[in-house]
Amino acid sequence: MSGLNIKELAAKRSGARPPKNTGGGWSLAELLQKDIKLFSVKFTDKHKEAFYLELSTLLTSGLDIKSALELIEEEQVKAEHAALIRKIKEDLINGDALWEAMQKAKFFTPYEYFSVQIGEETGKIGIVLDQLYSYYNSKLKQRRQFIGALSYPIIILLTSVGAVTFMLLFIVPMFDGIFRRFGGELPYLTRIIISISGVIKSYFLIFTAIIAGSSFYLYKNRDTVWFRKYSVAVVKRIPVIGNIIYSIQLARFSSSMALLLGAKVPIIRSIDLIRQMVNFYPLEVTFTEIANGVMNGKSLHETMAQFPVYNRRMVSLVKVGEEVNKLDVFFDKMAKQFSSDVDHQTGLLNTFLEPAMIIFLGFVVGFILLAMYLPMFQMSTSIGG
Repeated sequence: MSGLNIKELAAKRSGARPPKNTGGGWSLAELLQKDIKLFSVKFTDKHKEAFYLELSTLLTSGLDIKSALELIEEEQVKAEHAALIRKIKEDLINGDALWEAMQKAKFFTPYEYFSVQIGEETGKIGIVLDQLYSYYNSKLKQRRQFIGALSYPIIILLTSVGAVTFMLLFIVPMFDGIFRRFGGELPYLTRIIISISGVIKSYFLIFTAIIAGSSFYLYKNRDTVWFRKYSVAVVKRIPVIGNIIYSIQLARFSSSMALLLGAKVPIIRSIDLIRQMVNFYPLEVTFTEIANGVMNGKSLHETMAQFPVYNRRMVSLVKVGEEVNKLDVFFDKMAKQFSSDVDHQTGLLNTFLEPAMIIFLGFVVGFILLAMYLPMFQMSTSIGG
């Protein structure tokens, strides 16, 4: 067992190169890939991805689950994670099934440990663990794509706001003082910019307090129904970004349905499990009615068709899947299609949003400079005349 390297096995299965560690320290690549947490240590989606990949790899390689968990425990860098794996292993030794030990650990969702329960009961635990790894791998990939697509435009936007605020607070008042000494009628654009500058300078602290207070209030109420409902409604109307968010959530829903239905979990039970882990409001509000509809004899596609969050193409594919009794296959295809849409839309976002933000910044700064230099142009023209 000492000759088995869990990182090399996991890297082979995920298609990546195994990490290199020379001299017992972290390499630069590993340090860059490590999560930096300033506060509490949690078992995040990234940790779950690695856990399911390593556990499925070791079980598929022929190890028993106790030995597999011992290896995973030894590989943990953080003591809290090693303690979590050790607790799961001890519960297994005391007679619990893996899914029961995961349930007691409190770090796993019902979707996860009930999926593992199904895998243990059907003898397909390796397949279920691999599917859970794929789910979290896809979730993290989509999150990184979305954050990567927005990070640069957000930096440009913040830079723009900072630059414009600086100009209105410091540069424009300097020009205003010069214009007052020369006297005369100022152009309309110049008067507008000077008025805006005066308002911002007079009420800057009030504006800052309002923005900070509003941000704090929204953050504190981020889990309330009204906030989630209206925030999603606002996001939906944002071009491209709204479509990306909806595609990501529908891809996760489809992937979860494919996993559970592929493990022969009944539709109603699958929906109930997914309901306990999905926190996207437009989907959440549909699950209870869908489950009730199916329980009352309606087909899945009929109940889904009642909600606009499921588009016609998705409903049509679910209908075909029900007719040929291969719902899991069709949900898997939809998950891949939605993921492909996310890739495409993220590419569009990178292509158009970055230059648009740069153009916007140039337009605003140029407008302010033009308004400040117009009086000088007029003065030079009058002197020359």
